[in-house]
Amino acid sequence: NTLPYLPAALEQRQKNYENRLTDDPEANCLMVGVPRITYMPYPFQIAQNENQLIMLYEYVHTVRSIHLNKEHPAGAIQWWMGDSRAVWDNDPLVVDVTKFNDKTWFDRSGNFHSEELHVVERYTPTGPNHMNYQATITDPKVFSEPWTMSMPLYRRQESDIQLLEYECYAYMEEARDAQ
Repeated sequence: NTLPYLPAALEQRQKNYENRLTDDPEANCLMVGVPRITYMPYPFQIAQNENQLIMLYEYVHTVRSIHLNKEHPAGAIQWWMGDSRAVWDNDPLVVDVTKFNDKTWFDRSGNFHSEELHVVERYTPTGPNHMNYQATITDPKVFSEPWTMSMPLYRRQESDIQLLEYECYAYMEEARDAQ
């Protein structure tokens, strides 16, 4: 459905849409941020120890650390993937993500956020090879109210599955070279 943009932010979203082929972070081979990296068509792998989860994404070799049972650190540092802190709420893993920069988009259509983005993700197992992914988006500079997206995630079943080397090639470099 329609995202609850504030009027000024809706104007920026339209500009982003008009320039999506050159301005989208994905089109420039940059990290795409949370939650977008979760619903891109590239596989990811999850590893866990007692203190953190590590999510390894095939897309541009992105690595995301999700710290378990710890508070967000103080300070003004901002990350492309945000600062992720998680707790188990019975079955779902609830991940609180803050401290984003404002350089990523939610999709190729130009939907964007500010540095005040706050994402709460819920990873809920629904079977041995499936989980439901839910992300609630809050950004008072861009949206008039929080909004939520959800989708199923599926475990790959091939016996030899592995993350592959993915080198992104920015199409705008090719266009510049052609001139």
